[in-house]
Amino acid sequence: MFVLTLSAALTVDPVANGYGLKGDEATYTAMAFSAAYDRDLAFERKDLERYWAIYRCGPDGIFLKRGKIVRYNVIWKPPFVRRVVWGDGPNDHLYFGKAYIYPLMASPLVWLMGLRGMLVFHVLLLTGVALCGYRFARARSARAPSLVFTLAFLVASVVPVFGVWLTAEVFNLSLTFYAYFLWAYKEVAPEPARPGRLSRFVRGPWSDVLAATLLGMLTFSKPLYALLIVPLVIWPWLRRRFVRGLLVGLVFAAVAGGLFGVNSLIAGEWNYQGGNRKVFYTWFPTQRPEMTFDNQGYGNTTNKLKEDAVYDSRAYANRFVLNVGYFLVGRHSGLVPFFFPGAAVFVLWLWRYREIRGWQVLMVLVVMASAATTIVILPYTWSGGGGPPGNRYFMGFYPVLFFLLPALDSAVVPLLIWTGGAIFTAQLVLNPYFTARFPYWNLNHGAVRFLPIELTMVNDLPIMLDRLRARLPYGNDPGLSLYLLDENVYDPEPAGVWFSGGRRGDVIVRTTEPIVSMRVTVTSPIPNRVWVSFDGRSRTIDLEPGQSIDMVVDTRGRGVYADNGFGYVLSVKADKGFVPKLRETGSEDRRFLGALVRLEATAERAVK
Repeated sequence: MFVLTLSAALTVDPVANGYGLKGDEATYTAMAFSAAYDRDLAFERKDLERYWAIYRCGPDGIFLKRGKIVRYNVIWKPPFVRRVVWGDGPNDHLYFGKAYIYPLMASPLVWLMGLRGMLVFHVLLLTGVALCGYRFARARSARAPSLVFTLAFLVASVVPVFGVWLTAEVFNLSLTFYAYFLWAYKEVAPEPARPGRLSRFVRGPWSDVLAATLLGMLTFSKPLYALLIVPLVIWPWLRRRFVRGLLVGLVFAAVAGGLFGVNSLIAGEWNYQGGNRKVFYTWFPTQRPEMTFDNQGYGNTTNKLKEDAVYDSRAYANRFVLNVGYFLVGRHSGLVPFFFPGAAVFVLWLWRYREIRGWQVLMVLVVMASAATTIVILPYTWSGGGGPPGNRYFMGFYPVLFFLLPALDSAVVPLLIWTGGAIFTAQLVLNPYFTARFPYWNLNHGAVRFLPIELTMVNDLPIMLDRLRARLPYGNDPGLSLYLLDENVYDPEPAGVWFSGGRRGDVIVRTTEPIVSMRVTVTSPIPNRVWVSFDGRSRTIDLEPGQSIDMVVDTRGRGVYADNGFGYVLSVKADKGFVPKLRETGSEDRRFLGALVRLEATAERAVK
C-alpha cells in the first residue's frame, strides 16, 4: 500500500486531478511555496505569480493579514522583555492567516517535488501511522487481526479523502497518533528480553517528552486539541511520578507557546487568525497596482467567540442536545458514518470492560470534554466550516480511539469493523479527489441517507458549496429558503417543486420567523402513490391524474431553531415517474418527474 500510494503521489497531477482548490488549500499551499522557495512566510507579488503559474488561477480562498510592527526590548525586571506594538505594517507586508507549522514541515518535499511533495508528505505520515498502529495492536493481538484492524482504522473511514486535501488535517491526525503511541505503547507492550535503544526510549520518560513536543505542535496547528495533553500529565501524577508529569506539561507549554511566539515575531501577533485578517477571492493584493489589502477581500478575524451564537437563550439547551446527536450519527459529519472504526472500537472497549485501564479512561474523558467544548463554542460550525466531508475537526481526536483497542484473537471482528465502515465510506474513498471537491454529491446515496440531517448547521453543510441548490427563495409572506440536498429534487418553479420518480428527495426548508403550520400540496399528471414527510410527520397519498391533495402539518413549537432561523426537513418519494419529452408534443424536458409539491407556510404573526 505504501508503494501504491507513493507511486500515485509522485505521478498524479494535484491541480488537474484535484478539481481545483478545496477548503483552505489556497493558504496552506501558498505558505508551503513561500517557505520552500523564498525561505519566508510573507505574501508578496512573486507568491501570486508563482501560484498562477502552477494553478493557472489565483489562490481563491486565501487568508492574509496585515502584520504588526513589533519591537522587543530587554528590561531589568520580570518578565525581562517588553513587547511594544507600533501598529500595522506597510501595505506590502502581508502574512498568511493560518498556522505555519504544517506547510513548514512539508516545505522540504515541496522544494524537491513541487506540489506533489505535499501528497508525498501525507503518504509518509500515514505510513508511519500504520506502522505505529500495527505495532501497538501487535503488542496484545495476533498478526492478522492487528494488520486488518490497523488498515481498517485508516481505510474504512474518511481519512483517505483528507489524504488528498492539501491542508493540515492529515498532519494533525498524525501528530496525535505519534504522540499517543509514544505515551501508551509502554502500557501494553511486554518488556523484551534484550531491549535495544529504541525499545528503552519508548518505555522511558523521554518518549513522553517527545509526545508532549508533538502535542505542543498540534495545539499550535489547531488550539482545539489543547486538552489532549491532559492524560500525559495526569497519569504520571496518579502513579506518583510528579516530576515526569510536570516535565511533560512544561515541555508542552514551551513548545506551543514558543510556536505562537515565533508567529508573533513573524507577523507581530500571537494569533494567526486575529488582527487585520481577510479572505480573498478572484482579486488579490499586488495583483494590480491599485489593488491593495485595504480595498480588496472580506474581513475574517477570529479573535473571540461569537457570543450571540454561543449564548443564544432561545436555543442553547435544545441545540446542544441536538448537536450531540448529530455529532454521533449526523448524515454529513457524524462519528458513526465517517469514523466508524473508532466508534466500533469504543463500543468494543465498553463491551470488554474488564480490560479497561485507567489511562484509557483519561483519554476518553478528554475526547468527550473536547468534543463538548467544540460543540458549545462553535454551535453552527463544529464540523470544521466550509462544508467538509465528515467532521474535519475530529481528525485530530480520531487517533485516540485507536488506543482503546483490546486484545484480538481473530480477524473476524476487524473484518466486521472494516465492512461497517465501508458501508458508509467506500464510495467516498474510491474517488477521494471527487469527494473532496464535491462533498455533497456522494451523500446522495448509500447508508448515510438513513441518518438525520444536521439542522443546527444548515448554513455550513456541504450543499452550501453548490450555490445553485442552496438558499433558494420560495414563496412569500413568509418567504422560505430551500436547500436541495440531492439530485432527486429539481429547482423550484412557479408551480412548485418537482421530485423525481422512484427515488426519495430531501429538502431542508428554512424560515426566518416562526410558523404555525405548513400546507404541503401534492399533485401528479399520472396515477401515482406518493410518500410525503414534513418535520417527521409522514403520509402516503394515492393520486389520480391531475388530482391535488393537501397535507397540513402543525408546526407550532416544532422545527429546529438555529442561526436565527427555523429548519424543517421535507422528504418526498413518488412510486412512478414520467419524462415530459416522451409524453408531451414539443417538450424538450428530459427530467424523470414523479410528483409536484407546493409549500404554503402560515406565519405565527398572521395568526396573532
